[in-house]
Amino acid sequence: MTQPLDKTELSEMPEGSGTGVAEGGATGVAERDRDAEAWRDPGCPVDERVADLLARMTLAEKIAQLGSVWMGASGDGDGVAPFQDQFSHELAPLEELISLGMGQLTRVFGTRPVDPAAGMRALAALQARVVAASRFGIPAVAHEECLTGFAAWTATIFPTPLAWGATFDPALVREMARAFGLTMRAMGIHQGLAPVLDVTRDPRWGRTEETIGEDPYLVATIGTGYVQGLQSAGVHATLKHFAGYSASRAGRNMAPVSMGRREFADVLVPPFEMAIRIGGARSVMPTYVATDGVPATADAELLGALLRDTLGFDGLVVSDYYAVSFLELQHAVAASPAGAAALALTAGVDVELPSVRCYGTPLRSAATAGDVTVETVDQAVARVLRQKFELGMLDPGWSAVPALDPAEDGAAVPDLDPPAHRGIARRLAEESVVLLANPGGVLPLAGPADPRRQGKAAKVAVVGPLADDPLAFFGCYSMPRHMATSTDGAGVRVTTLLAALREQLPDVVYAPGCEVRGTDRCGFAGAVAAARSVEVVVAVVGDQAGLFGRGTSGEGCDVTELRLPGVQEDLLHALADTGKPVVAVLVTGRPYAIGGVAGRLAAVVQAFFPGEEGGHAIADVLTGRVVPSGRLPVELPGSAGAQPSTYLRSRNAGRHEGSSVDPTPLFAFGHGLSYTTFGYSDLLLSPDEAPTDGTVEISCTVRNTGTRAGTEVVQLYLSDPQAQVVRPVRWLAGFARVPLEPGQAGRVAFRLHADRTAFTGLGGERIVEPGEIGVAIGGACDDLPLSGSFTLTGPVRVVDSGRVLVTPVSVRDLPG
Repeated sequence: MTQPLDKTELSEMPEGSGTGVAEGGATGVAERDRDAEAWRDPGCPVDERVADLLARMTLAEKIAQLGSVWMGASGDGDGVAPFQDQFSHELAPLEELISLGMGQLTRVFGTRPVDPAAGMRALAALQARVVAASRFGIPAVAHEECLTGFAAWTATIFPTPLAWGATFDPALVREMARAFGLTMRAMGIHQGLAPVLDVTRDPRWGRTEETIGEDPYLVATIGTGYVQGLQSAGVHATLKHFAGYSASRAGRNMAPVSMGRREFADVLVPPFEMAIRIGGARSVMPTYVATDGVPATADAELLGALLRDTLGFDGLVVSDYYAVSFLELQHAVAASPAGAAALALTAGVDVELPSVRCYGTPLRSAATAGDVTVETVDQAVARVLRQKFELGMLDPGWSAVPALDPAEDGAAVPDLDPPAHRGIARRLAEESVVLLANPGGVLPLAGPADPRRQGKAAKVAVVGPLADDPLAFFGCYSMPRHMATSTDGAGVRVTTLLAALREQLPDVVYAPGCEVRGTDRCGFAGAVAAARSVEVVVAVVGDQAGLFGRGTSGEGCDVTELRLPGVQEDLLHALADTGKPVVAVLVTGRPYAIGGVAGRLAAVVQAFFPGEEGGHAIADVLTGRVVPSGRLPVELPGSAGAQPSTYLRSRNAGRHEGSSVDPTPLFAFGHGLSYTTFGYSDLLLSPDEAPTDGTVEISCTVRNTGTRAGTEVVQLYLSDPQAQVVRPVRWLAGFARVPLEPGQAGRVAFRLHADRTAFTGLGGERIVEPGEIGVAIGGACDDLPLSGSFTLTGPVRVVDSGRVLVTPVSVRDLPG
């Protein structure tokens, strides 16, 4: 045990020290002392400023910087965090909580419908109180959720992360994150609790909608784009959930994880590695789960040896909400709040969110008893202070809410849903819609200008529980879905799919058919009657996002099998029984097994919660105004019960004679159709032999062989025919969106470093092994018309933390 702290170190602030400060960050220390205080000088290196301020603080002041306060937390059972109702009653009065300062302010805007102007004023006033209570005038970092945009009432609701993955467009995701990041910064927010970098492992997990996909390279590139965009706006990104959350046993939220170190290192860690090394992420949130019996929040090997030593992370680690308390109450590895605080802080968790329970008085008690060293406390506080210095929060002239600064032009409340943001949301939604099947060519729907109709549009029935639901396109971390009991609507302007189709097609009838959940079929008759009266049926089915059982998708909304919720599949069968062509539009937060009805459908379209512009985006794809270019970031299973399974299968994980279960998907990873066609040719590998630290250029020609302009998502896959450990049959190594006019061709070149073939070998080190590497290029992992191979030569090479993580790609137009 470490030596207890001397009682003098626990003393409160010296008698006569200043306390009064003004909003905007001015300190209350006597003027005569300021010239000698390096921490006040923006010209000093951050390390010197941190060390100087840290040396002036008492232990109590330091520990105050490791806490947080959530003023809007609800205890009514409809919370937005797990077990929230069990903690809300424990909160001390605000003045007591902030009496020595505060580390972070939790979700001032995002817990309930708050008028933006009122929220800004409340945040400014709260910061003023925090600053005034601190002897050094240290403000608190204000954090917010931003998974589908700034989680504030009336702010733009962008597509959910699974839709980002479907775009295969990191640049557009970067543009999105920067756009709403600038708004967040103007509103006084410093840290965003996103992106989610968990790689999908079991789509029964309710939080699948929050993931980007089932391939680590896709997740890494899209997630890194998000980090770069948000942080370029002055808001720190928070990578979550480090690591293993998506592999929770049986897809049950927060359940233990059983996973070998090799799968953990090669599948789950790479997105965090790229977001840290290339994206420069400044914050990380550990997962709730325990892997092999050790909770992440208490895992020094995970948060120290791996995160900081191996991945090189030097930013702030914040707990998931109540995760420190869960060490005592759920995991039972601590006997008290003090014990939980000691475990978490020693493991490397710097700040307890969302409110202080363990990192206040209990942590001080643990420090006094010697269960936590002074050095451990100082290390965490130094990281907190560094963040605040990096954000300029202790510089002269700092403003708690820049949009309220009278020096800014107009000092008006920003428009949280401006046309520019809606434009980005529209583009993202359009790129994310995936055309899964269109065997009879019923899509695009024929409008009056279509030559197939001779001036007369097709009569269409739009049916299904999501056809006219303004909340249908929103994931669980959007504001409307967060507040399931709210009667305030969406907070933003939303056009339902029914309304969007009526804008384009003059003859549309509607019947809901059924609800998303439940077994009531009384609406089937009306839906069937509507179907019989028209030429084409558009059936809009899928999920209702929510939290902790209040939906069919979302945090705490796990399922035991991948069937469409309620009686929606039965509705599709009833519609197909009419003999009319049925177009199924799946608006969901996870992939569902629709194999039982897919063969009866005229077309299938997938949209993963596409945000506030989803209605227009889907309608434009259905009518052909937009040529679909989305690709599946997760496969659609062929069977409702063949889980967990992803495309990263080894041979024995696929279909074989030794098992009666066939995991072959209905639609594969990367799949997506278009209203035009593309041809591949002229594969070239140069050189075809390279050393284990060398580079190979892999190029091909892609041509639009159809009659409409379109975008092909060119995908590069690798395979390892023989390795020292079992490997997937193939894995994604690069991709590019290639827009082409009819007849136009482009030359796509991937520059592949040997490091991109690396894996964790028998000795536990990541290695590049000599031998043959297979190459395949095409439009999906099961549609790869070009294939070849190259050979890596030389010794087995151990790769270090400087390994190449990205496959650069270039596209060159070819003459017609």
